[in-house]
Amino acid sequence: MDQQILDRIIKQVTDELAPGNGGVQAPTPAKGSPVGLTEFVGTAIGDTIGLVIANVDPSLTEFISLGKYRSIGIIGDRVGAGPQIMAADEAVKATNTEIISVELPRDTKGGAGHGCLIYVGAEDVSDARRAVEVSLGVLPKYFGDVYANDAGHLEFQYTARASYCLNKALGAQIGRAFGMVIGGPAAIGTVLADVAVKAANVEVIGYCSPSKGTSYSNEVILTFTGDSGAVRQAVRAAIDAGKKLLGALGGEPKSMTTPYI
Repeated sequence: MDQQILDRIIKQVTDELAPGNGGVQAPTPAKGSPVGLTEFVGTAIGDTIGLVIANVDPSLTEFISLGKYRSIGIIGDRVGAGPQIMAADEAVKATNTEIISVELPRDTKGGAGHGCLIYVGAEDVSDARRAVEVSLGVLPKYFGDVYANDAGHLEFQYTARASYCLNKALGAQIGRAFGMVIGGPAAIGTVLADVAVKAANVEVIGYCSPSKGTSYSNEVILTFTGDSGAVRQAVRAAIDAGKKLLGALGGEPKSMTTPYI
């Protein structure tokens, strides 16, 4: 990608996250290696760590299913999956990289949902590192519409133009608007899915429940596409309903950072 375009994307993300604009300050990816390993890139919200391997050992490449790639970026966490997938989606738009795989372990440090493990392939390790840096930098934005209390969590995501990570992980149509609604406990997520599709003219892409499409996590996940305005409207309707329902089980659900939808 042209460097001017890349710089413009990074500046836009930085401006959105700046405290003066109502956002949160993105973490600065590691300079050098404070942990003493060249593989370390940085950390971010959600116990998220970014790593790179410049040249994966040939004895592992087949088992990791890397295909033609030997340099990889790695994004993993203990809290959240949607925000990391959204962030990686931004990263592949801004770098010369490809999503190799996305896995969703049942984790969340004891919560109701998933963690994630994302591999990003690149011909050059500098591209893999850049993709990880971009992911870490934009990640706080996508935690903005993750809400939680002691009883559970809600997650809502929206983009006007899905890219390769969302396509790989969640079946999003590249270039089209994409929305995601998640509720845990799963009973709440079921209602949110119904609220979303009734609120606007959207097309369902996928529906996951504890024993279908998840790692037996206690949540329901709805993904959908459609006109950009309709997708946003459906997500917003689910946000309003979800905060009320989860709030009935505990305190007011709080945003992890600053809402962006």
